[in-house]
Amino acid sequence: MAGQAFAGAFGRPPEDWAEWVTWLQIGLHGRSRWRLPLVLTGLLMARGRRTVSSWLRAAQLQADYIDYYYFNGSVGRKSKEVATRLFQLLLSHLPLPERIVLALDDTPTARYGPKVEGAGLHHNPTSGPDDHKFVYGHVWVTLAWVVRHPLWHTIGLPLLARLYVKAKDVPPLAQRYGWVFQTKLQLAIDLIQWAANTLKPLGKPLWLVMDGAYAYRPLLKPILAMGITVVSRLRRDAGLRTLPPRKRRGQRGKRKYGKEKISLAKRAAHPAGWQAIEAVLYGGQLATKTYKTFLATWPVVGGVIRVVLVRESGGRWDAFFCTDPTATVRQILECYADRSAIEQIFHDIKEIWGAGQQQVRNLWRNIGCFHLNLWMHTLVEMWAWHRLAEEIRDRSGSPWDDATRRPSHGDRRKALRDKWFDNVFSAALVKHKIPKEIQNLLNSLARLAA
Repeated sequence: MAGQAFAGAFGRPPEDWAEWVTWLQIGLHGRSRWRLPLVLTGLLMARGRRTVSSWLRAAQLQADYIDYYYFNGSVGRKSKEVATRLFQLLLSHLPLPERIVLALDDTPTARYGPKVEGAGLHHNPTSGPDDHKFVYGHVWVTLAWVVRHPLWHTIGLPLLARLYVKAKDVPPLAQRYGWVFQTKLQLAIDLIQWAANTLKPLGKPLWLVMDGAYAYRPLLKPILAMGITVVSRLRRDAGLRTLPPRKRRGQRGKRKYGKEKISLAKRAAHPAGWQAIEAVLYGGQLATKTYKTFLATWPVVGGVIRVVLVRESGGRWDAFFCTDPTATVRQILECYADRSAIEQIFHDIKEIWGAGQQQVRNLWRNIGCFHLNLWMHTLVEMWAWHRLAEEIRDRSGSPWDDATRRPSHGDRRKALRDKWFDNVFSAALVKHKIPKEIQNLLNSLARLAA
């Protein structure tokens, strides 16, 4: 059934893509899993506003639209199973680094209209020029694998998300679905536990990088109990203390925290102790940073952390911490800089894939649609990973652009579409003798469609 689905209006996709999707669809229910390749084809080929209807029209599935709307709900219910298979696929196809770095953050997707299940009024982190401090819609706590490409530097591969619903919006969902309220920190713990279990057979160190908004005791303590190293921003008023004194002979017990408090502001203001270091940070550029580092104890993590203060221009300074006191300053700064990959993911899935534009109202269909956008982002990045720049970066139609600039996610998506169309044309040329003029016309139409 899957092979017949692939051989539809767009012919057969690239061979590796077909194998990957066949592997993923096993995570879905046997009666409907054959629909996944068709829906993903619609996501790739859709243009304009990315509603579910546009997906179905792009894949020529609109006649059975009711079945596919229900299918999106089944994807939502099975999101963890499919995400597990996707993570396993990535681990088997991409080169594994010395340590696995995961990034955690949340993002809102705006929604409109009444009776959108799970939607509510949330703080808007990117208010923009209109200065809208709140947004009505869904909030997704998302986990991504952050990897460094040998040519294109940091790339984020989103894996799994959890929908955060405010406590006041839960009762209707609890009555209909048995939905239970969970804080963002609780949702994050669930995601990290899932990733840790998936990665356990590898036996590699696991690092988690996240924004300071998640650096609280209810999240940090269970994560540290899993043996995971955390890197994050440190509050300027964090209640740090010095290291405990050495245990004296004959002394019973040992202090866990030092007696003296540490003021980050005073340490940052002191002119002595600053050093310089080079690190590969944002955009893969080698940058020189001025820093101070020291060890401290912090009751929030229940032990010793390494603190790094970074002095910026204009007298500003930032503070970071790592729960591994043996970590180097360069490792900490580069790891936190890699956190920007998840912010780029949120930009791409909204601007390129249209996450949040799918006008579905059912809870599980919303969850399914959001994950389909996440997984398409990851699959496209995996497809482009081993390909040459010339294969995924064509700016012949934009001579004013920098031809050597790093390929964007949009470039990679377009390259996959072009490859797909090339397969269709090649199959047609083998089967039929098409005049050169018609071939040129088809190539022009393909470029317009892409």
